[in-house]
Amino acid sequence: MSGLEMKRIRHAYGNDKVLDDVSLIAGPGKLTCLLGPSGCGKTTLLRLAAGLEKLQQGQIAIQGVTVGDGASGFSVPPEKRDVGLMFQDYALFPHLNVFENISFGIEKLGAERREWIKTSLEQMGLTHHAHSYPHTLSGGQQQRVALLRALAPEPGVLLLDEPFSGLDVTRRAQVREEALTFLKQSGVAVLMVTHDPEEAMFMADHIVIMNQGRVVQAGTPMQTYFHPADAFVAELFGPVNKCRGVVKDGSVETALGIFSAPGFADGTDVVVLLRPEAINLSTDENGLGVKGKVDSAHPLGSSSHLHITIKGMDGKDQLLHVRTHDVALPAVGSSLGVQAVQSKAFIFPL
Repeated sequence: MSGLEMKRIRHAYGNDKVLDDVSLIAGPGKLTCLLGPSGCGKTTLLRLAAGLEKLQQGQIAIQGVTVGDGASGFSVPPEKRDVGLMFQDYALFPHLNVFENISFGIEKLGAERREWIKTSLEQMGLTHHAHSYPHTLSGGQQQRVALLRALAPEPGVLLLDEPFSGLDVTRRAQVREEALTFLKQSGVAVLMVTHDPEEAMFMADHIVIMNQGRVVQAGTPMQTYFHPADAFVAELFGPVNKCRGVVKDGSVETALGIFSAPGFADGTDVVVLLRPEAINLSTDENGLGVKGKVDSAHPLGSSSHLHITIKGMDGKDQLLHVRTHDVALPAVGSSLGVQAVQSKAFIFPL
């Protein structure tokens, strides 16, 4: 198997279990993203793949060759694993210029690799900085140099640990788009760690979602976003509205209406989750769904975020997060009709 394959990985620091039976594949020409909250084991998994941590249980193979086996204790040292590693802080050598940083890991710097560096610098808009030192570069430029340095030795697998977290929001979007284009052209197998779901959706061909040391779902961005395996996965991609209820005759009644709940036995306590974009609004408060009151309305450029209060099943106020693309914002305190998009609801047992 080309690329990276990790099987049945278990890891602990003392009595603290960090990884529990994790398996994944990062194929050539694909970007696989490890997504999850801080402390879920993402970076530890990346360090095990790189050989920076001793493998305790499981097997790791790179380009079809075993580089780590927990049972036998076999471990290929990091520099022999055919991996490139880009750290969160870039870790550029301050005493080397851009060209020297990029060429540092190349065993034989011949004409072919020199030409690759030259062409890559042009693609990344760094040609005029070839002889500059890291401290003179912007954060985005340093990020590009670090990426080229990791790719220069032509690794079979590239490991990225939160590669864009140090950049401001505007620069981050620009740099990650450039980096994605460059990575696709290289054809390398990429395993990237992030805690940013939007970044994972944009970058990844395949997302591996982790929680408390385990893989809870793996699939394409579309699969993980539109078909979450559980409430944790659904909430990982942003705020959701929650309505609790009890299944009766294959349905569940909530403050936002009645939802079909196939597969659940009568009497099952469930939660209905709705993303902000899964709620429609109407200026006719009596013409759509239930009545709601506008608590706040904030424009966010291409969309707007509203807080809407409705009456819950218990008669108490329930706050909803609603995202709309309407240009005109409703006045705070005004009444609206509120209706859930049934097809966009997720129902999970409590």
